[in-house]
Amino acid sequence: MSKKAFYAQSGGVTSVINASACGLIQAAREHGITVYAGRNGIIGALTEDLIDTDKEPEVNIAALKHTPSGAFGSCRYKLKSLEENRAEYERLIEVFKAHDIGYFFYNGGNDSQDTAHKVSQIGASLGYPLTCIGIPKTIDNDLPYTDCCPGFGSVAKYVATSIREASFDIKSMSLTSTKVFVMEVMGRHAGWIAAAGGLAHEKPSDGPHLILFPEIEFDKEKFLAKVKECVEQHGYCSIVVSEGAKDPSGKFLADAGSKDAFGHTQLGGVAPVVAQMVKDSLGYKYHWAVCDYLQRSARHIASKTDVEQAYALGKAALEYALAGENNIMPIVKREQSSPYKWSIDNVPLSYVANVEKKMPLEFITKDGFHITDECREYLLPLIQGEAHPPFKHGLPDYVELENHPVIKKLAEEFPV
Repeated sequence: MSKKAFYAQSGGVTSVINASACGLIQAAREHGITVYAGRNGIIGALTEDLIDTDKEPEVNIAALKHTPSGAFGSCRYKLKSLEENRAEYERLIEVFKAHDIGYFFYNGGNDSQDTAHKVSQIGASLGYPLTCIGIPKTIDNDLPYTDCCPGFGSVAKYVATSIREASFDIKSMSLTSTKVFVMEVMGRHAGWIAAAGGLAHEKPSDGPHLILFPEIEFDKEKFLAKVKECVEQHGYCSIVVSEGAKDPSGKFLADAGSKDAFGHTQLGGVAPVVAQMVKDSLGYKYHWAVCDYLQRSARHIASKTDVEQAYALGKAALEYALAGENNIMPIVKREQSSPYKWSIDNVPLSYVANVEKKMPLEFITKDGFHITDECREYLLPLIQGEAHPPFKHGLPDYVELENHPVIKKLAEEFPV
């Protein structure tokens, strides 16, 4: 088996995806294995745009553990099936052969695990030995089998903190100013991030008072009645809404009418839509905010649990590959909730590729607007612990890798 490995980051990045890269690369160095990273994900493999991580100083690799975003560049690029576009797979094999790559590690979410699964099958189909391991990553927390997904715990901590702080702000001004605040979070089909906001609600007067989940059909009249009741009772109302909230017909409230690179509906901002409903029907003054990239890049408030799990999964991916495992994804297994104990296990990539884990209905209150105690018990361990990055001149001190290119060996360019 080759002593070189290919690693790439895919999809929306997180505050801890680089911690997985750190775990993988440090483990590879311990075993004398060279890791080539794909510049901008799988595109780096297709275009033979590889990064030699061996040339990166150890101090820089170690600093990845506290640096957000994708250190090697990520992408949204979905491989077609072997039958639909054989040329892509032949190109991958051509690049891997040219650089003596025998290990493939792909760090991403649902679509990325599908890519990893497809790549795992090309070795047998095209006669090239290739060990393929998927590394989980998604703030949406919607990969099945794993207790949680790296990136989610830190987003959950950010969202719960943000809605708590914003609720304090709105409450203090509600008598003469804003009475309704709407905070939009990510989550196209699964409401895990929105649910995390519910952790800030510890007593009836605490925000968020209402949460809008993708799993629950949006009932406008019922929603407005709840907002009115909340303002009359507490003087204000703070709301967390998932970008994937849908109307009774199944249409996203924020459908922008276009598609992204993976074929998903492009969402255009649900917070102002919901806020305007409140204004038009109830007349309350409002403010809204969209967490957007802020929630997934907030390494300064990352969950220590999340950082440790992300690192452990990257390290485990390398160890599984050396143990002869193939076509799998390492997962977090919950041993118990209080105190939280977890371990690393694995499942076949075919189990997780293109599969979404939505919020269980028992995690949502019967009225559809909040989280249950069972959900709180699941979520709380994932936001525990502080893992502050080093600071310099009052700001987080993150690393920017040198990313030395690997000399190309193929003459032909490949269009993507």
